[in-house]
Amino acid sequence: MSIREECGVFGVFSGKKEHLETMVYYGLYALQHRGQESCGIVVNDSGVFHAHKDLGLVSEVFSKKTLQQFPKSSIAVGHVRYGTTGATNRSNCQPMVVNHKKGKLALAHNGNLSNALELRDELELSGAIFHSTSDTETIAYVITRERIRCGSIEVAVSNAMKRLEGAYSLVMMSSRKMIAVRDPKGFRPLCYGIRPDGTYVVASESCALQAVGAEFIRDLIPGEILVFGKEGIVSRTEHCSMQEKKICVFEYIYFARPDSVIDHVSVHHARLKAGKLLAEKYPVTADVVIGVPDSGLDAALGYSRASGIPYEIGLIKNKYIGRTFISPGQDERFDQVKIKLSPVKSVLKGKRVVLIDDSIVRGTTSKQLVKLLREAGAQEIHMRISAPPFLHPCYYGTDIDSEDNLIACHHTTEEIAKMIGVDSLGYLPVEGLKELAETNEICSACFDGKYPTAIPTDTRKDRFEGKVE
Repeated sequence: MSIREECGVFGVFSGKKEHLETMVYYGLYALQHRGQESCGIVVNDSGVFHAHKDLGLVSEVFSKKTLQQFPKSSIAVGHVRYGTTGATNRSNCQPMVVNHKKGKLALAHNGNLSNALELRDELELSGAIFHSTSDTETIAYVITRERIRCGSIEVAVSNAMKRLEGAYSLVMMSSRKMIAVRDPKGFRPLCYGIRPDGTYVVASESCALQAVGAEFIRDLIPGEILVFGKEGIVSRTEHCSMQEKKICVFEYIYFARPDSVIDHVSVHHARLKAGKLLAEKYPVTADVVIGVPDSGLDAALGYSRASGIPYEIGLIKNKYIGRTFISPGQDERFDQVKIKLSPVKSVLKGKRVVLIDDSIVRGTTSKQLVKLLREAGAQEIHMRISAPPFLHPCYYGTDIDSEDNLIACHHTTEEIAKMIGVDSLGYLPVEGLKELAETNEICSACFDGKYPTAIPTDTRKDRFEGKVE
């Protein structure tokens, strides 16, 4: 089992009709690291929505021919998905399009609701019929129910936020407007920028703004509703400053791309800092420091700089494995780690190695990785993890739904080191997380059990279908 990526949302608002689908394509491509199960684009052509969604990577789902079939539009939204709730099938692909009495709504969502089951039960009692198992459909129904009762989509969204609990960064469009929303605790990142031609762009990460030539303006404030219309941008802040901010600290450790900046903090520098803290906490005599691609590389560089031990590229990642790749689990003769990662033997042979990775979940992958390095000739392996031990489930968008598969819940650090075959093992201290994010306003519940919202009384594990690998 490994920690999976989040989802990624992307939206474009233009004052004129043009081919926006290509821009969304490039934006989603830049966010591909946040979700590799499915993706989709919906464009708005004078109130008529045109959508294409499917399972697979962005490059697999959208061919040149597919993109050419989209009409010119003034608004477009896109999504890349890794599902932490709901099965992997086409019905859960986003953006989700919902029809209601006053029009249509297309919605892209990143995060998990902690009260989704309560809301679904309530909506079903009022006659709602669900077509998927995703939290996104629940959010869409709550918003459209409010839309029928009030005069504008932004008021409907604001009213809906009074009922939603948990993590949700949203980009949605109605027939005339694009709306971006960040939940009141700011669990998940969301920012916006502007292109030289005046086109506004909203994205989960700033790296996607750069990919389409948009200048970063700012992150959305937790609780903020940004409305993009022909009259300009309107910021609604009635839900801001109502709750303590709780950005997911794992964004800095793993989820986000290193060239992104989230809430004024560089992801790259946060990971360098994690490596530095590990070097100070767990010094060791060694010949070389290497990182596990991709998120372990920055932390390895930070460890090297702080310790004075040379940094080397010791593992090469195969970057061309898509969804069509046959899982090695279907044939036990092949090792999944060996197919995804290849050791550089000239760097490792006869060396005392410091190996930096972002996490240990079940321990199986770490054990296979250590075996790979031993076979390549590593004399000693000292593993350092740029996150604390995972000890608790997450209800806000990370696919850790139970303590059952968490090795740190059942074994000490020394026991884990022996089980995975390393000479020593050290985790980032929990108190170091605040230094990484440069704030006390973080969610670290999966490490320390301090949940920012009420824990669901009925987690219903069927919401987390097929997510253990």
